Amino acid sequence: MTTTIRTRFAPSPTGYMHIGNLRTALYAYLIAKKNNGQFILRIEDTDQTRQVEGAIDFIYNTLNLVELVPDEGPNIGGDYGPYIQSQRRDIYQKHAQQLVDKSKAYPCFCTKERLDEHRAYCQKIKVPYMYDQHCRKLSANDIAENIKKGLPYVIRQKMPGTGTTSFQDEVYGTITVENHTLEDHVLLKSDGLPTYNFANVIDDYLMKITHVIRGSEYLSSSPKYNLLYDAFGWQIPTYIHLPPVLKEAGKKLSKREGDASFEDFYNQGFLKAAIINYIALLGWNPGTEQEIFTLEELIKAFSVQRIQKAPAIFDLSKLKWINGQHIRNLSLEKFHSLALPYYEKTKNIDLTKLSNLLHTRTEIFAHIPEMIDFLNQLPDYDIELYTHKKMKTNPENSLIALQEIKPVLETLNSWDHDSIKTTLFKLIEKLEIKTGKILWPLRTALSGKQFTPGGAFELAELLGKDESLKRIEIGIEKLG
Repeated sequence: MTTTIRTRFAPSPTGYMHIGNLRTALYAYLIAKKNNGQFILRIEDTDQTRQVEGAIDFIYNTLNLVELVPDEGPNIGGDYGPYIQSQRRDIYQKHAQQLVDKSKAYPCFCTKERLDEHRAYCQKIKVPYMYDQHCRKLSANDIAENIKKGLPYVIRQKMPGTGTTSFQDEVYGTITVENHTLEDHVLLKSDGLPTYNFANVIDDYLMKITHVIRGSEYLSSSPKYNLLYDAFGWQIPTYIHLPPVLKEAGKKLSKREGDASFEDFYNQGFLKAAIINYIALLGWNPGTEQEIFTLEELIKAFSVQRIQKAPAIFDLSKLKWINGQHIRNLSLEKFHSLALPYYEKTKNIDLTKLSNLLHTRTEIFAHIPEMIDFLNQLPDYDIELYTHKKMKTNPENSLIALQEIKPVLETLNSWDHDSIKTTLFKLIEKLEIKTGKILWPLRTALSGKQFTPGGAFELAELLGKDESLKRIEIGIEKLG
C-alpha cells in the first residue's frame, strides 16, 4: 500500500513572512504536489509572548496570494485538527503524561532561582549550561508530595546518558550525536503549553506528516525528536533540512536587521510569481539552464535530490532580473493594468503608448515613477548632460543640432513615431553627420535625464508636438 505524502508548513504568528520562511512553505508545497500528496498548514503559537495580532490572517493571505493553498489548515479544516497548537493543549498534556507513565519523562519542580544559580555556576567553571537532572532523582513519593503541595512544575524528557543517536536526512545524509550532549529538555511548560520541541513531534505524528521540511538550524535538535518518536513507538518521518539563506556578508537574513520580507518586495512592485521563482532557486537548482519558472513548472521540475547543502546567498540583483523576465512574459494588457497605479501623476500622456514603451524596460514596478517623472515636468538639468563621449556630443555641437532639429519638426503635420523618425533621418542625411549627434541632444532636451525608458522618437511622440518643441526651445536657451 502506497503512503500518501503529507508535508506541513508550521509558522509562528510573529507578523511577517520572511524569505526563508516562505521558501520552507514553497518546498513543502512542491514536494507534496510533485507526488500527488497533501500540503498542510499548522499554526505553532505555543510561545504566546511573541504572537502578533493579525499575524495568523497575514499567513493565510500570503499563502493564498502566492497560490500555495493548503489542503488542510485552520481556515480550511480537515480530519486532523485543530490546526492551531494553542487549541491542542489537552492533546499535549495527555501525551506528556504517557511519557511520564513510561518513565521516559519526569516532573521537574526546579524554580527559576535554582536554575539561574546552576547557570551561573556553569559560567563560573566555564562549561556549557545543561540542566543537571536534579529532579530526575526524585522518588515517586517526593513527586506526589510536591504535586499535592501545589508546586508548579514542568515535564522534562529523559535523555539516555550513553551511546549515540543517528538519523538520516535527505540533504545532509547521516547525522549522529553523542547522547550525553543532549539535555533533559522541557516538553511541557508549567502553564500546560508544550514547547516547540514536543508539540511538533506530537502534531506531526497525529497529522500523519510523512516528510518534515525545515531549516538546517533544527538538525541538532532532530535526535531529541527521534528519541520522542522511539519513546512512543512511532515511525520517524523523512527529514529534509534546508540550507540557510544568507546575505552577502555571510549573515542570515533577518527582519530585525532591516532585511526585506515577502511583503516588502511585493509592496515594491515585485511580481509574486517572480518572488516565488527566485526563492525556489535559493538552495535548489533544476539541473538545466532554465531559470524562469511558473509555479506549475516548478512542481514538475522540483526534486529533493537537487537541494544543496551550501548556504544560499540572497542576491537582490538576480531577483530584479528574474522579476524583469516575468514582467516581459506578461501580456501588454496585463502589464498596463499593473502599471496604471504608478502612472498616477502622469498627465496629458497616452498611457497605452507609455505601457508599450515600458513593458520590456521595467524590472520593478516601483521604479516606474522615477523612470517617467520627466514626462510630467522637465527637470532643471545641467548642460553637461549634453556631453556624451560615444556620441561625440558636447554643449557646443548640441546647440547646433537643436537649432537644426526645431524648424524641421515644426513643419510636421503628422506627429507620430515613424514621421518623427523619417524626418530626423532625412536631416541627418542632409547634414552628413553621425546619428548620435542629432538623437542624443534631442533626447536630452526632451527628458533632461541621462537615462530614459525610450529613445528620442518615442519620447517626442509621448510628449506631443507642442511640448516637444517647447522643450527643444528650452534646450536652445540653456545652451545659447
